[in-house]
Amino acid sequence: MNEDIRSLLEGIKNGSVSVEDALLELKKKPFEDIGYAKVDMHRKLRQGVAEVIYGAGKTPQQIIGISDAMLQNGQNTILITRLSKESAEVVAKAHEMQYFETARCGVIGEMPKADGLGKIVVATGGTSDVPVAEEAAVTATVLGNEVVRLYDVGVAGLHRTLAHLDDIMSANVIIAIAGMEGALASVIGGLADCPVIAVPTSVGYGASFHGLSALLSMLNSCASGVSVVNIDNGFGAGYLASMINHPKMKDR
Repeated sequence: MNEDIRSLLEGIKNGSVSVEDALLELKKKPFEDIGYAKVDMHRKLRQGVAEVIYGAGKTPQQIIGISDAMLQNGQNTILITRLSKESAEVVAKAHEMQYFETARCGVIGEMPKADGLGKIVVATGGTSDVPVAEEAAVTATVLGNEVVRLYDVGVAGLHRTLAHLDDIMSANVIIAIAGMEGALASVIGGLADCPVIAVPTSVGYGASFHGLSALLSMLNSCASGVSVVNIDNGFGAGYLASMINHPKMKDR
């Protein structure tokens, strides 16, 4: 792959390849096949963010192999989501890695400096929602954002939400995470002047149907500017929030 890139650069240098054609070729170089995985090496070029490793269902050895391929191809920071503590202990023997146990996320390499337009607020209805919130917060931090955490500010005690109006109204993006009936997203959506990403969680009693009740409530929110991701999908919320906070992310 490096030789192909070198040839393209030489072509630009001697005038046989235009910059536009070379950029198109680079975007089409898709992956490195390591047998059990096809590692997308040019996702950052295409989308602005490198591939993220989904740890659930992968062996520690597979995660190490994928990480090796990414590091060898110049990826400086690697995010691994849904990584169990047991797998993290094995991966950490092969690579220097920070492990965030509550978020179930591992980060190989250095955390980037925050360079987004503003702050991303991550708010939860209750303490039981924190694992999903931490996945969102760690994801957003790895993608170069300043994150403010507002935990246990649910509508069962609305004064807790209102006590953080300054943070809510100064945010550039808000991630509202809640189980039960999922009302937090609508309340925050009615207060904030920025996009609100709602994350339903599987927290709740029987009729919550493992997060389906919160999902439907959030989808039916009457507050403008509220979008919804899948149940317990903290990663998806953190990623989307970063895209909103980095409107020029593809150019980076």
